[in-house]
Amino acid sequence: MNFRQRLMERFINLYPPLLGAGIRSRTLDERTIEVEMKLTASNRNIVGVHFGGSLYAMCDPWFMLILMRQLGADYIVWDKAASIQFKKPGKGTVRARFHISPERVEEIRKDADAQTKIEPTFVVDVVDTEGQVIARVEKLLYVRRKNGS
Repeated sequence: MNFRQRLMERFINLYPPLLGAGIRSRTLDERTIEVEMKLTASNRNIVGVHFGGSLYAMCDPWFMLILMRQLGADYIVWDKAASIQFKKPGKGTVRARFHISPERVEEIRKDADAQTKIEPTFVVDVVDTEGQVIARVEKLLYVRRKNGS
């Protein structure tokens, strides 16, 4: 990971939508990011649990960012669609771990090289401090090789 990437990952926690919801990220390695959100007055809904939009926001950019880093500048990676299933109320600190294995990255690279575009899907669970699933988020990405590459 180069200096610019490290700097960008440090400052992403200051990005207003994440900062306002109390979302904090930590890069564990080039393929793994952990995200945490404490229950606060700024992300609590009317019944006193995590606001659903904040739960989604904590899961929004991470798979795209990991894949962009892994594939490099010769590929276009965009978020295309997402869905969230709320499993139970989030009453305290919640966490999610985003990881894309080297094998999955190579599969995506190979498929993108062979096709015009591909749309890989990723799933992450948001869990509470006891490991109970609070929400499950599915992300659909758009990936293609840049023209002329």
